[in-house]
Amino acid sequence: MDSILAGTAAFHRSPNRGGKFSPPLPDTIVIHYTAGVTLDGAVRTLCDPASKASAHFVIDRDGSVVQLVELDTIAWHAGVSGHLNRTGLNKFSIGIEIVNAGRLNRTAAGELLTWFGRRIDKSEGVELVHRNESAAAWWHIYTEAQVESVFALTQQLVAGLSIKHILGHEEISPGRKSDPGPAFPLDQMRARMLGSRRDLDEDDEVLARPMIGVVTASLLNTRTGPSVVTPHASVPLRRGTAVTVSNLQPGWLKITSPVNAWVRREYVQVATEQAAPTFADSSAGAPTP
Repeated sequence: MDSILAGTAAFHRSPNRGGKFSPPLPDTIVIHYTAGVTLDGAVRTLCDPASKASAHFVIDRDGSVVQLVELDTIAWHAGVSGHLNRTGLNKFSIGIEIVNAGRLNRTAAGELLTWFGRRIDKSEGVELVHRNESAAAWWHIYTEAQVESVFALTQQLVAGLSIKHILGHEEISPGRKSDPGPAFPLDQMRARMLGSRRDLDEDDEVLARPMIGVVTASLLNTRTGPSVVTPHASVPLRRGTAVTVSNLQPGWLKITSPVNAWVRREYVQVATEQAAPTFADSSAGAPTP
């Protein structure tokens, strides 16, 4: 596999790097959020020698991909980390940073603010429970374009490298890091790319009993079939809407309530995966497919 991946929007060489991977490494992908809201800010930071941080890729809100470090070279993204019997995951992994503010603060007036005080529209926030926590918190959503871009990039890496593990920073540095957070469909991506466990992406699986899910997108389109080319089944469902899931296909869920339709899997949090959020929001953005 070429060290600079074809199809990226740009290559900006970061000076923050280690030596070459020892073959057959890398065998791991680590997913992060940037804790910011702009691509330029992330690239500047990850290319600044003073930051002592870098990653192989940064993915913008519109899904465009910028590469900072060659695939045969160690980047500085994992920090103090461990997985299985290994520590220092930089030596084993490709780092993907996604432009996302991460955890949000909700004011008494109901506004959502980033950790650095920037206001985030309510349509870009979602209340979810982190895998390493027990209480719900507010998180910056990932755009559909970002999720699709991360999936596509990861698929390329899995096909071209000896990838065995796809992990979140929160999993290799629990208690220290919380990225990519519950707003990113990490478990679904891992299962789809690696087939690591029987998951919601199995072909046309009819469930023995229905599951309950909650819409996490601002507006989620409903379809008559499991494809974006099929007609809309109803008006879009708003974030916070509870749905009953009866059937699964790769990337899609069949729901029977509140309408009979198919919806995109990435934008529904199923209650069996973690505690379902309990909130309602009337804010609306552009509907997802």
